[in-house]
Amino acid sequence: MTVRSGGSTLAPALWDVDAVVLDTDGVITDSARVHAAAWKDAFDAFLSEHPPQDPTQRRPFDIRADYLPYVDGRSRLDGAAAFLASRGLDPSAETVRAVAADKERLFTARLRENGVDVYPGTVRLVHALRRAGKSVAAASASRHARELLTRAGVLELFHALVDGGEAARLELPGKPHPDLFLEAARRLGVPPDRAAVVEDALAGVEAGRSGGFALVVGVDRTDSAGTRAGLARHGADMVVTDLGELLAAGAPQ
Repeated sequence: MTVRSGGSTLAPALWDVDAVVLDTDGVITDSARVHAAAWKDAFDAFLSEHPPQDPTQRRPFDIRADYLPYVDGRSRLDGAAAFLASRGLDPSAETVRAVAADKERLFTARLRENGVDVYPGTVRLVHALRRAGKSVAAASASRHARELLTRAGVLELFHALVDGGEAARLELPGKPHPDLFLEAARRLGVPPDRAAVVEDALAGVEAGRSGGFALVVGVDRTDSAGTRAGLARHGADMVVTDLGELLAAGAPQ
């Protein structure tokens, strides 16, 4: 059976789920690149001021090699700690807070100056899900998620939102723990084994898999074989380059 509503068609992978939980940065909004650029500036400044003893560890932060495994999908504090430890640097609470605060300042300045765009394929998919009677939530470790979705004009498309502020209030552990996604599914009133998770971060797909979700969709905007393989290794059942691929052939594009 094909799920059709309002002239739109969902791909077969989504037929048997009742809800979909989407990460924000890199999935709904084109903000992952803004986060990555802010992290690079913050980490490069720290590495310059506090160079590691090992000369081979003094190279600048690499958005491709360092962002995905250490920072992407994690809270600011967890991401800062993971990267500093990877370079043999002191991940003390004071140091982590200082680097995270610098990144926050840089990200906020970029956000206020330039804003962010939403991915059209994601918007089409969310509309199709809603027309098919499926619940949709946004979940993000970022405290900026509500602002990002509001500025992009898409907040009202989602039945629920669990952002970094809510995660802190509820004391939810960060990804790769599944608690953020489980809370989003709980707010939709759907058990995880009847819901899908859509994520672009390695830690995020790992969280979806460990949370017992029926379907974990990885998103690789770079269309890179290495990234695609990494998402699959960490738990993605399927990987797409754009969420428009989750609309079946013949659906409005």
